[in-house]
Amino acid sequence: MAKSGSVEIRTSCDHLASLSSDLAHIPAPDTPCYRCQHPNENWLCLSCKDVLCSRYVNKHMMQHFQQSNHCLSLGYGDLSVWCYSCNAYLDAQVIMQLRPVYETAYILKFDMNSKNEENDEYGDTVSSAPKRMGCRTSSIWSDFEILPKGLDGKERAKCKKCQNSFVADSSGTTSLLRHKAKCHEVDNQIVSRQLLDQATYREMVALAIIRHNYPFSFAEHENNRLLHCYLNPDVKTISRNTAKSDVIKIYKREKENLKHDLKSITGRFCLSSDLWSSPNTDEYMVLTAHYVDEHWVLQKKVLSFSHVPPSCGGIILAERLLGLLKEWGIEKRVFTITLDNVSYNDTLVSHLKRHPSFGPCLPYGGEFFHVRCGARILNLIVQDGLKVINETVYNLRESVKYVRGSDHTKFKFAQCLSELPFLTSKKVCQVPTRWNSTYLMIETCLKYRDAFSHLSRIDKHFLNCPSEEEWERVEKIVRVLEPFYDITKLFSGTNYPTANLYFHYVWKIQLRIMEQLEDDDAIIRAMAKEMKENFDKYWEYYNPVLSFAVILDPRYKLQCVEFCYGKLYKQEAISMAANLRDKLYDIFEKYKNSTSDICNMVRVASSSGGVCSHFDRHDDFSGFETYTSQFIRSDSSKSQLDLYLEETRLNHRFHEDLDVMGYWKSHSHCFPELSLMARDILSIPITTVASESAFSIGGRILDKFHSSLLPQTAEALLCARDWLYGVPAIHDFEEESLVEDFGNLCLSQSSSYVDED
Repeated sequence: MAKSGSVEIRTSCDHLASLSSDLAHIPAPDTPCYRCQHPNENWLCLSCKDVLCSRYVNKHMMQHFQQSNHCLSLGYGDLSVWCYSCNAYLDAQVIMQLRPVYETAYILKFDMNSKNEENDEYGDTVSSAPKRMGCRTSSIWSDFEILPKGLDGKERAKCKKCQNSFVADSSGTTSLLRHKAKCHEVDNQIVSRQLLDQATYREMVALAIIRHNYPFSFAEHENNRLLHCYLNPDVKTISRNTAKSDVIKIYKREKENLKHDLKSITGRFCLSSDLWSSPNTDEYMVLTAHYVDEHWVLQKKVLSFSHVPPSCGGIILAERLLGLLKEWGIEKRVFTITLDNVSYNDTLVSHLKRHPSFGPCLPYGGEFFHVRCGARILNLIVQDGLKVINETVYNLRESVKYVRGSDHTKFKFAQCLSELPFLTSKKVCQVPTRWNSTYLMIETCLKYRDAFSHLSRIDKHFLNCPSEEEWERVEKIVRVLEPFYDITKLFSGTNYPTANLYFHYVWKIQLRIMEQLEDDDAIIRAMAKEMKENFDKYWEYYNPVLSFAVILDPRYKLQCVEFCYGKLYKQEAISMAANLRDKLYDIFEKYKNSTSDICNMVRVASSSGGVCSHFDRHDDFSGFETYTSQFIRSDSSKSQLDLYLEETRLNHRFHEDLDVMGYWKSHSHCFPELSLMARDILSIPITTVASESAFSIGGRILDKFHSSLLPQTAEALLCARDWLYGVPAIHDFEEESLVEDFGNLCLSQSSSYVDED
């Protein structure tokens, strides 16, 4: 067994003068060798007196250290300790057990294979005993590549990090260790680089396909793969089939998560369903659930996007819908369903209400089960009304086309704008199949009425300018269409609206139509008459639902309905409001009896939490709320609905942005049964669509990419996108392409022609 050796040392502790004066001897613990498990009785610990560094060394090396002017210390990773018992170096794990947290230098070489000591390259003498060429056991060789001997007969090693070569042999690694100390920054960067998780990479690709409607071939796009390989060379790119498989896995996982979430919902579900078509004549039934979660936030989740046979009847659709409800486990907790205004949906509703496993579970005997899509009804009302004034709309549309037809006419119109008081910059657009675009066109043209009239006087080729009588008619049309457009924006909003918001818009629409019935212009009267017939035909089913929702808004209550009815029905308003009040009380009594168990849960939750939950359980005042509630409930003649209606109404001007759901959440401890009824009624969807595409005559059409997929794959993509990210509003590129900013036209066109002159 070798008892001595030579040591070459590098240190950053240059302030230490000598080992004997600056190092203290500390007894070492009995740490065995990791290979032979032989106790290292001969190890001592050398530690800087200022506790900068320390190192366990062998007793037999002490004589050499005491003659050295260097401090011995330990660094991370490549420093080795020789064990005499097993004739081997200890690994980094044992070294880390032997060292403290401080690190100031690197041990460059331990050569303990020779009995005779010799100085290192910094010493003055060399031992006469030759060094034995042992095997390369140092860990430093893992960072260097051994090269063939050169012409000088010396071995060389090339650094794997920087590719530089150095003289090296099996018994001396000084220069190699010195170089690695300089390259430690590069080494640290490689160590600190995050390892690639292939599973996470695959899921991120699948999520990108889901979120952005990318085709599955996105995973195979050449530049996309090059980008991923550039970011991490270890990445294993995937094929389109693998991407499809990953999308299906995410869909199944999120479906199970949503099922679990729906089981925890204590309220009822309001449904909406619509049929989508595709270019290849296939049809798909979309089923959406609307509900209030445990945080009293209105949620909307697409449950299914299933393929149905073309031109199937209402009974087939009803059976398909019932099967989907059973699959999701909510068939006994449905409140309403909102459907498009077509005949087969009437058959669907009738079949579901008569079904023995579904009909008896509907509240109120299914009286409010069927809700007709408000967006479709509004579209029909407006389209039929606009047909009556088609000639006036045609002249406006042709006027816009004429102005935008050439640079010359644009310049002339810009001149007209510059000669008249500048109003405002407004985009003029017109998509003939969209009534709301027609409204925007009419509204904008009206602002530039004087400019169009002036253009007709200076340009003899401008033949479609509306007459003064038609301009007056346009002003009345804008007044009628304004509430329609406002409710369109409500339908198209990013936040899904609660049912109480629709009442005011619908009331305003009805009021505008009735005002125009008495107009002096026969064409306007004809338009209003056409609109009123359609309104009365389709909207009579909405009166109870919309009225209940606005009554449960603390800003309006029953007084709002009485006021609005008075504007519309005059003498009949009082009796109509009384009938509505009686129906609301009747519904509340039925709801209270059918939700007693749920209300008990609400009371328990309210008593255990809420604003007073921070009180200590032994607080003397903790029973105050329970004590006062006894007086509130002692009057058996007053129900929760009585107490709510008698409370002072919130000022709607000061609470314009009131969160109605938040109000009922905070008052659920005062009105447990009524709050649950309000929660279900306010979550009723008034429309089957949530984006501005609802007002397109073409309806919902599946794009070519999704139409080419298997129905199950298309469902996985669309449902997963809704669950993970929500379905964004469809961007209308056709409308965007027809936009022309007349305000900018006034400035840009005039200046450009002046420059040319």
